[in-house]
Order: sequence, then C-alpha cells, then structure tokens
Amino acid sequence: MIVVLGSANMDVVTEVTRIPRPGETVAGKSMCHYLGGKGANQAVAAARLGASVSFFGKVGRDPFGERLLEGLRADGVNVAGVESTSEEATGTASIWVEESGENAIACVPGANGMVDADYIDRISDRVAAADVLLLQLEIPLDTVIYLLGRLPRGRPLVILDPSPAQNLSRVPLHRIDVVTPNRTELLALTQMDDMKSAAGTLLRAGVGAVICKAGGEGAFWFGETMSHVPAVPVRVVDTTAAGDAFNGALACAITERSMLDAIRWANAAGALATTKAGAQPSLPRRADVDRLYGEMLCP
Repeated sequence: MIVVLGSANMDVVTEVTRIPRPGETVAGKSMCHYLGGKGANQAVAAARLGASVSFFGKVGRDPFGERLLEGLRADGVNVAGVESTSEEATGTASIWVEESGENAIACVPGANGMVDADYIDRISDRVAAADVLLLQLEIPLDTVIYLLGRLPRGRPLVILDPSPAQNLSRVPLHRIDVVTPNRTELLALTQMDDMKSAAGTLLRAGVGAVICKAGGEGAFWFGETMSHVPAVPVRVVDTTAAGDAFNGALACAITERSMLDAIRWANAAGALATTKAGAQPSLPRRADVDRLYGEMLCP
C-alpha cells in the first residue's frame, strides 16, 4: 500500500505564448481549472498505475475542496483520512504554461498550511502501516519533520519530493530512503552549482539515494555510484505534472523492480504526462506506461 501525505490544490492554468517578464503583460490564449497539488497528483498517479493508495491532507470546506475529493475518489484513492476545514480555503496554484510546454507556478497553500502535528497524531498509525510513503514540501516543513520523527525504523520506505526547495538542515535525512529533486531544486537544497557534488552532500547527510529528475536529459541516480537513465522522446505539451507522474510511478515500482528499472519505468510515466495539458488530466494509465516502457526496451 502507498500512502501520500501532501497538498491538494485547484490549479488555475493560463496558456500564454511565453511567460511574461517582471512588469510585462502578455495576452493569454486560454484559462482552465484542473485538479492538482503535488500530493494529490502523486496519489492519483500511483492509483492510475494500479497501486492501492491512501491520501492524507486538508482541503477547504468549499467547492474547490469538494471537486478535489470527488476527483481523488473517482481514481480509486482512499480519502477517508482527508479533513475539511472552514478556517482556510482550499489551496490554489496559478500556472502559466507557454507554447514550449515550460511553466511558471505560484501557489497559495490555504488549507494545506493547516496540516499540522495534531493532524499527524491522528493519522500516524495509518501512515506507518504503508509500504511506501510519498512526501512533498507543499505542506509545512515542520509537519514533515514531525512525521519523520514518529515513523518506525525501516517502515515505510520514504520518498521525499523536496519541492518547493527549502532548507533541509533540520530534517532527519537518515529517515528518507529516496529524495527526488529536479536539477534546480537539487542545487538550491545544497547551495552548490554541481549536480554530483550536491547529491554527494545529501548522501553524506544520511539520505539513502538521490534521483535527480532532469527533464529532457532523463534522470540521474546517485547512490554508491552514479547512473544515468535517458529521457523518453515525446512531443511535449505541458510539463506541469511530469515530476508527480515520475514519483507516483517510482513509488509503485520501487519495491517490485531493481532501482534502475524502476527509474526507467518512472521516466516513461513522466514522459507521457508531458503529452497532455493539465496536472491530473495528464497522468497516464498503466497500460500506456507499459507500452511506452516496452518501446524503450525494444525500439
């Protein structure tokens, strides 16, 4: 079983010719609402790939919150542990997507910011029963630290997506089995300008393995040695949830395959997510990931 603790947002996506510079106005091509939030995205990604998934977090007692919960349930995600609050609105993300598929995002945490230690106390037994736990940093960092300190030794296997990048000096990194930053996040986390040195810093601090998601370059796995897994060439439409698709797939595969094979499979999932617009609407099904993965192995 996979447990995801994290954010649930309504994404307000505006398509633009290019992302505006500071002080500049550009014409938008379209605007849509999509179900999103890194936590909810990763839960849906894993569920669509066939995993048993439970999602934990908070939403506002408002129409956006109701739509997010309906979407999670429709994909088979267990949301019994999600709490609704009237103290904050559901989190939102404003996303600009340019014609190349690249994006810029501004998040308002809303109810996600109320995922606190008291909430962890109410759900910790269910989280600890998971095989794999997926975490991100769109909920308060103190909450993530508190949860990691409460987990039993050796279970569940913990995957941390350190996005948005924050100072991890207080985080018990020895309790994180895999950390999955993109290149920008990896360098920001360590204040270094070299990917290999940055990964080495996290490994020496106690992280079990570092997988750097590098977009068109694929992924780099740092453990005892470094391995490069090339990207899967696809026609890119929107990169918004590619990293979430990767993490959801990695969580599904990491206990069943070798690490290298799990990364290859996750690369296929991430690539497919870039071929459609939106966050959760772009997340692929298992049959499609298996097909692309097969094409990678036998071109």
